[in-house]
Amino acid sequence: MQKRVLILGAAGRDFHNFNTVYRGDPDHRVVGFTATQIPDIAGRRYPASLAGPAYPEGIPIYPEDDLPGLIRELDVDEVVFSYSDVSHPYVMHRAALALAAGADFTLLGPARTALQSSKPVVAVCAVRTGVGKSQTTRRVAALLREMGLRPVVVRHPMPYGDLERQVCQRFASYSDLDLHQCTIEEREEYEPHLDRGTVVYAGVDYGAILREAEKEADVILWDGGNNDFPFYQPDLLITLVDPHRPGHELAYFPGEVNLRAADVVIINKVDTARPEDVATVKANVAATNPRAVVIEAASPVTVEWGETGTKEAAAGLLSDMVAKDATGTGTDRPVAEVLVIEDGPTVTHGGMGYGAGVVAARQLGNVQLVDPRPYAVGSIAVTFEKYPHLTNVLPAMGYGPRQVAELEATINAVPCDLVLAATPIDLRRVLKAARPLVRVRYELEEVSGPSLKELVEKAIRPE
Repeated sequence: MQKRVLILGAAGRDFHNFNTVYRGDPDHRVVGFTATQIPDIAGRRYPASLAGPAYPEGIPIYPEDDLPGLIRELDVDEVVFSYSDVSHPYVMHRAALALAAGADFTLLGPARTALQSSKPVVAVCAVRTGVGKSQTTRRVAALLREMGLRPVVVRHPMPYGDLERQVCQRFASYSDLDLHQCTIEEREEYEPHLDRGTVVYAGVDYGAILREAEKEADVILWDGGNNDFPFYQPDLLITLVDPHRPGHELAYFPGEVNLRAADVVIINKVDTARPEDVATVKANVAATNPRAVVIEAASPVTVEWGETGTKEAAAGLLSDMVAKDATGTGTDRPVAEVLVIEDGPTVTHGGMGYGAGVVAARQLGNVQLVDPRPYAVGSIAVTFEKYPHLTNVLPAMGYGPRQVAELEATINAVPCDLVLAATPIDLRRVLKAARPLVRVRYELEEVSGPSLKELVEKAIRPE
């Protein structure tokens, strides 16, 4: 008899697990997916064109809210947990719900789900969301180009729209972002690579994506999402850990998997973390994965005043203030009120109370952060209710046109002098701010340890 399977997911790892393990398997029948973490992705269907001939009507996607009820209603034999960046107790609570309802509980690992490439693969992953994967991936891409190689980035999936149109997406220019109607979350991951001339692939079917990426790549560069492990078998696995969240490297799934499997561990943000927290993380890394090479890195932030009409206003408001502070003559000036926008996933399910935007605001000097919560609109207000640890920052949520409009309305309702946007993209491309908006950028800077370039070259060009 076929085992009836329910896959718990968030529009990413769940589809990959189905494609690699269950699609075409006569011994298992997937009776549904669930959806959580991401707004408005439940109620869809995984289409028949992707599910295969065994599923002529596709596969329904349900909200995960009532897991025991779904198990009973669908007569589920096996629950497969397939999403990331959740605490170990969270995973085991889901296991308890499944077992108590009469189903088995399964975690699929890299050995069953990682595809093999014909090209060298460097994977950049992390123990939590918001550690610095994206800037590290950009750094590795630059190093590969210095070696005379062409990297092609394959990004962890974010298929929040029409799944049949998102099977295999290639991004080489901003026009491709518009063509594929990318959300803010997608643009945050793709735009910085495009700015540097790196082609990006993403989508739903990572077997099809790999075949296309291999046609134009010397090296496949896996750009991980959340703290998930790679979809492709890496020749070099780089895992980032965060001393701003000491201990999380051993407390979150599947981040601990990445730590234990890593060839290289980068302890990021040592420039802004407490020394004792850096020491805690170093000790945990050494005890958990003593074979890994350890690099310490900084994540310096810079404020980019830009070339738009906001430059003059922003410079007049803050640049002069910083100059006055440097001469000691600006201590009695009024405080500037600043709205800080942070990367959404980092400060929501990533659990950070602040990010690069707050760091940049502190460096600017005598500014006051404005609490955006009283001005939040629609789903942005719901986000603040769901994540009560957020106070003086606004998460850049934008999973669809409606939420982007609500984000814009929230930004423009906040009384402030300046908006500091620390998302990886230029928000001015997707919304219109009523007040001066300037970008905060951050890149990876190696501080100590072996050369990342030498480690990458040794992995992809073994002697």
